[in-house]
Amino acid sequence: MKHNAEVQESRHDGLKWAIVLTLVVVAVVGNSYFADQALLYRVLGVVAVSLLAAALALTTTKGRNLLELARSARKEIQRVIWPTRQETIQTTAIVLVAVLVVGLMLWLIDTFLGWSMSGLIG
Repeated sequence: MKHNAEVQESRHDGLKWAIVLTLVVVAVVGNSYFADQALLYRVLGVVAVSLLAAALALTTTKGRNLLELARSARKEIQRVIWPTRQETIQTTAIVLVAVLVVGLMLWLIDTFLGWSMSGLIG
């Protein structure tokens, strides 16, 4: 039964996406058409039409899936064990030392190759 409801909703999803696309085009064209109006009014118009398009897009199957993904991601972020301040400082120090060492090695290789090429070319 649930599968039939999803199929029925997916038939309307195409129409919803067409309306969303139309709203986006209206926002872009309207912004250009009303270029002589104050920027504030154009921005408010584009934001209003964009919010309407986003609200409509979120009612589609893909939009609901996106919302569910966002909820799951938020729950997962809450489960993460973040490093302590000391671990963060130590890891940052290790990365900085490694970058410094690699930078010095590349500088030495570049200097040596420059010196050898100058010797060959004369």
